Amino acid sequence: MKPIRFSGHARERIEGRGATQQEVNETIRTAPWGPAEGGRRECRKDFSYGREWNGKVYATKQVRPIFVEEPNEILVVTVYVYYS
Repeated sequence: MKPIRFSGHARERIEGRGATQQEVNETIRTAPWGPAEGGRRECRKDFSYGREWNGKVYATKQVRPIFVEEPNEILVVTVYVYYS
């Protein structure tokens, strides 16, 4: 299995949007991949959350990494997080 590397932008977005690198890794390793803009790939995974984010409590957090599969690694370009 290829190693997963995070761009500087992705590391900033993970922290600022409330995800963890572990959640992103798990999402990429276990969720089905689909196409994203610019020839990139994406996938999504829901995680139980049950905590407060920006003043509101949410039951679920969805992690959506955008990445490129390169010959020797997977490069995460950015990460989106949705709360519901």
